[in-house]
Amino acid sequence: MDKLTGNLLDEKEVIILDETTCHIEQPEYFTRLAKRLEPTADLVKKTLKSKGRVVHLLYLKSVVDMMQLQTIVVKPFYEMSPEQNFAEYIHSLPYETKMPTGDEEVLIEITKGNVFVMIDKQITLLELKVVAANAVQDAIMEPTIHGPQLGLSESIETNINLMRQRYHKPSLIVEPLQLEDASNRDIALIYDGEKVNPQLLKKIKTRILTLDVELVQASGDLQYYLNNKKYSLFPTSLLTERPDRILHNMASGKVIILVDGSPHAIIAPTTFFDFMISMEDLYYSFWVVSLIRFLRYAGLFTCIMLPAIYVGVTSYTPEVLRSELALTVAASRIGVPYPSFIEVFFMLIFIELLTEASMRLPNSISATATTVGGLILGTAAVEAALTSNIMVIVVSLVAISTFVIPISEMNYAVRVCRFFLLVYTTLFGIAGMMLGILGLLLYLVNKDSFGEPYLRMFWKNRQEELKADDS
Repeated sequence: MDKLTGNLLDEKEVIILDETTCHIEQPEYFTRLAKRLEPTADLVKKTLKSKGRVVHLLYLKSVVDMMQLQTIVVKPFYEMSPEQNFAEYIHSLPYETKMPTGDEEVLIEITKGNVFVMIDKQITLLELKVVAANAVQDAIMEPTIHGPQLGLSESIETNINLMRQRYHKPSLIVEPLQLEDASNRDIALIYDGEKVNPQLLKKIKTRILTLDVELVQASGDLQYYLNNKKYSLFPTSLLTERPDRILHNMASGKVIILVDGSPHAIIAPTTFFDFMISMEDLYYSFWVVSLIRFLRYAGLFTCIMLPAIYVGVTSYTPEVLRSELALTVAASRIGVPYPSFIEVFFMLIFIELLTEASMRLPNSISATATTVGGLILGTAAVEAALTSNIMVIVVSLVAISTFVIPISEMNYAVRVCRFFLLVYTTLFGIAGMMLGILGLLLYLVNKDSFGEPYLRMFWKNRQEELKADDS
């Protein structure tokens, strides 16, 4: 019997109660499910008998709230009088979940923390799971001075609750999905039904349901697979831990993807400019925000272009500098045995190693590692004539500018682009740098995020851009 409709079983599968010996034979379907879960140690097969009633329970005690099970099921079972119908009581509980239609689906629900209850010919599932990591966490990756200081939780129910508490509109839709991988994780699509683009929503659902992957462990995994292009450099969806960023994007018609067990949400679709916005931009005045955004884009330009400009100017066209500045740069490089591009590569790789080390080490050690690497080794490299003073200033400015970008995924993409431009400039000079910039722009112009243009300007919507194209 692979298909069940929730309450009908064959007569031969119904329990057989021997009143004289008090021996209870468990139904065939119940036994079959239990055998599929064995020999795990946390499996519990329990049969309750009282006043002529028999109830079979099947669950995994490691994922079930035992106190709730005792209070909601076991205690009422023994306290009810014979005249009261225990089956009706179970079906009236708000913990009852939809009964799946196959053995495999029922087993998956049991592994998620549901309790399988069989009463006479009726079977049901009660959601009594216990979640160990449902506490809301601090916003670590996107801290702000103003605005919410707490991020999301690893429990999908808690995250949906956070959305509901902050977005009081009946058009807020929560649509559950389930991955067909080894984890069988619950996924929730959250969107404003009045503002979302139906075609976009259909495209995202199709892409999730057609994923053919072995295991998805977190939102970051799912974001990578949704990208659908293995060698894509720039992210086409945004990973965030901030509820205010989620609601800000949902109110503009975007789709939010939550993964059970992950404290991050995926926002889709996104444009390039979404990665340059900090949530603090919403809490300051226009002129303050304008200045901050100008500095942010100036930092973006600096961290991508400055190393390439340094190599291009010092190695190919030093005449573009003022004489005094050219002499200063030349004087600083006296004693350095390498050409400028080797010096730049050496220092950039050194900074990348320092950055990765400081991010992976514990907080108490990372500060020491940064101080030792940045100050002591930097000074020692200059004194040993391995690099110039000007190069240290350039690399320091590049490193600081990199962290002006608010979203870390774009931060990584920009760091890779910096090396590409440096290679072009090393090979072809200033002309190579311009060629690299042109190629980067062409790549971004032809890129899209779930059908939305990646470089779509934020002051025009899609219809206005199409009208401009038609004209």
